[in-house]
Amino acid sequence: MKNLVSELRIALIATFSLAIMLCGIYPLAVWGIAQVFFTDKANGSLIVQDGKIVGSELLAQNFKSPRYFHPRPSSAGETGYDGGSSGGSNLGPTSKKLIDSVKERVETYRAENSLPAAVPVPADAVTASASGLDPHISVPNALIQARRVAKVRGLGQEVVHAMVKEHTEGRNLGLFGEERVNVLKLNLALDSRR
Repeated sequence: MKNLVSELRIALIATFSLAIMLCGIYPLAVWGIAQVFFTDKANGSLIVQDGKIVGSELLAQNFKSPRYFHPRPSSAGETGYDGGSSGGSNLGPTSKKLIDSVKERVETYRAENSLPAAVPVPADAVTASASGLDPHISVPNALIQARRVAKVRGLGQEVVHAMVKEHTEGRNLGLFGEERVNVLKLNLALDSRR
C-alpha cells in the first residue's frame, strides 16, 4: 500500500507539472514571442483601412462585381468563402458533379471576361482550393481579368496590368510555389485609386 501511494504521488506530480508546462508556460511563451516578433501575422494579418478592418490577407472574400478581380471559387460553407467552414468539396476527379461544376465555371469565366474559345482558362479560375479560402489567384488569371476590370472602371489596360504586377507576390523563399496575386489587396488598391 505504501508503494502504491508513493507511485500515485509521483504520477500526480508528473501530470500536474506537465500540464502546467505544456498547457500554460509553453503556449504563453509562444504567444509572447509571436506578439513581439510577428505581431501582424500572430493577429491574423488583418488589413485595416480608414480605421476599419476590411479583411485578412490570408482569407479570400467573394467579389462578384465586374469592377473587381474575382478570387478562386470556394466550397467553404453553403455559399462559399465561410471562414468558419474551411474545406474543399471532397469531390473526386471522376465526380460528375465536379465535372459539371467546372464546365459551368468555365462558361461563366469566358462570358465574364470575353475570353475566346481558343484561349485556355486558368485552372485556378474554375477550381476551388483545398481550404476554399485561398486569397490568391495566378498571374495569368489576373491578367485575363484585368481587361474586364479596366473596361468597367474606365482605366487603361496598361494601368491595371501595372497594378497586377505591383501586387504580384513571388515564390516562397524564391523556390516554392508560383507567383501569385492577393485579390483583396489588389481590389483595395483599385478602390483607393480615385
